[in-house]
Amino acid sequence: MIQQKRDTWTEVEREIEELDLLGEMLSETADEDLEKEFYRRSELLEKNIDNQQTLALLDGEYDQSNAILGIHPGAGGHDSQDWAEMLFRMYLRWAEQAGFSTRVLDLIEDEEAGIKTATVLVSGENAYGYLQCERGVHRLVRISPFDTAKRRHTSFASVNVSPELPEDVELDIGPEDLRVDTFRSGGAGGQHVNMTDSAVRITHIPTGIVVSCQDERSQHMNRHVAMKILRGRLYEKMLQERQEELDSIQGEKKEIGWGSQIRSYVLHPYTMVKDHRTNMETGNVQAVLDGGIGNFMQAALRSRKVTGRSAKNGEARK
Repeated sequence: MIQQKRDTWTEVEREIEELDLLGEMLSETADEDLEKEFYRRSELLEKNIDNQQTLALLDGEYDQSNAILGIHPGAGGHDSQDWAEMLFRMYLRWAEQAGFSTRVLDLIEDEEAGIKTATVLVSGENAYGYLQCERGVHRLVRISPFDTAKRRHTSFASVNVSPELPEDVELDIGPEDLRVDTFRSGGAGGQHVNMTDSAVRITHIPTGIVVSCQDERSQHMNRHVAMKILRGRLYEKMLQERQEELDSIQGEKKEIGWGSQIRSYVLHPYTMVKDHRTNMETGNVQAVLDGGIGNFMQAALRSRKVTGRSAKNGEARK
């Protein structure tokens, strides 16, 4: 891994040197084809450096792991459920564009509009590292398609992200802490849908965390996958508690709830997506909803590292 990183940066240095030579040649003589090549390679180099800088930020314990992504609508009925489905689509498109594979582990659709919950396994190197920045509340402002008076509505949906933990990672989960229920898998029917009570819902009684899986054909396999989701959620909760402890040491107070959204997506009366952690924004909302969230992720990762260094410095001073 270290040698691979060295090789990558060696290639970057070599490309910079070659571009320097091209620049010198262009300063001495005008050549349209050479100029096009210079700008093409410069653009590629800039993207490569951005990607490598982002990868350097993914140094957390499980940043290279697969990610378990959960999406849940907030209060607001059809509007929030429809918004949750829009986010579901956004993340599937981002994963496809980024070269990750996805597998829907649990999806409960509403009969009229949107989804009630979705859980997706995103597989590939650094999936969790990237997606962890999406954890939080996402806010949508638009003219409601479900309001006959065409009024503006604000909808919320929460996104949970946890790593798919290796089997050898120990977490204190006792059998007495679990309530396991089975139910019939949902869906429109057909040969690929279970018609037995093989879907599994697990409630972790001490924390109230509820997870479920209905993708597998057997109850045993659904329970196995549900336990994987639960382990990731418990790890996520542990990280959150650690962060809250750090915030209390620093004297920071952060509201927890629908008012603490990390990002707003505005479709009316203007178009804008704004990340409230980094103040990054864009007016091209459709591109974002089509999966173009990479720049927001990069900015959030960089901001997280700066905040993390500040926290460590603060602890050192104390």
